[in-house]
Amino acid sequence: MNQDDKKRKVAEAALEHIESGQVIGIGTGSTVNELIKLLDKVSSKIDGVVSSSEESTKLLSEKKLKILELKDVGQLPIYIDGADESNEHGQLIKGGGGALTKEKILANASEKFICIIDESKLVKKLGIFPLPIETIKMAQSYVALQLIKIGGRPIYRENFITENNNIILDIHNLNINEPIQLEKSINNIPGVVTNGLFAIRSADKVLVSNDTGIETLDINV
Repeated sequence: MNQDDKKRKVAEAALEHIESGQVIGIGTGSTVNELIKLLDKVSSKIDGVVSSSEESTKLLSEKKLKILELKDVGQLPIYIDGADESNEHGQLIKGGGGALTKEKILANASEKFICIIDESKLVKKLGIFPLPIETIKMAQSYVALQLIKIGGRPIYRENFITENNNIILDIHNLNINEPIQLEKSINNIPGVVTNGLFAIRSADKVLVSNDTGIETLDINV
């Protein structure tokens, strides 16, 4: 089974977690795109969708699903998204697609956060994937200097502006031993909008697709 097949399988497994009468939150990325393709199967259950990006909103609109704003919904019963990395505790690195701020808002606004990944994204320790930091443009140099001080190597993501009109610094070589503390520390740097560590609000369940099927990591049950 190749990686695309695994993405389709884990997306299909996520459908089982959608209940009737729900407004659901939908994330961004290639695995989520596979989920959106399958939402026809459960569209009768879905009262509306809150999306984390313009890309996902476009795909959802093509499915004729009702698009809602979080401000009009409040708390979401469920949010489904992928990740660039996950550890066994459901702590994630996200933001490879640049939608990390809206994704983090939706994750925190959800009662249940389900992360869908293939086995290549499951790691023992976070940090092989560079950590994205959404940053206000004027603070780019200052934020980069602070991240160098904690051992990171910041790389400006060229030709990319977030939907919030900010930039992304991708931080390589960070030693992420304490994800929760590091998430807090980086978010406290003036000029940082948010960072791609999802450790304070981790996933409640991680569905992992591998050659033998779907493994479920129940984090918060």
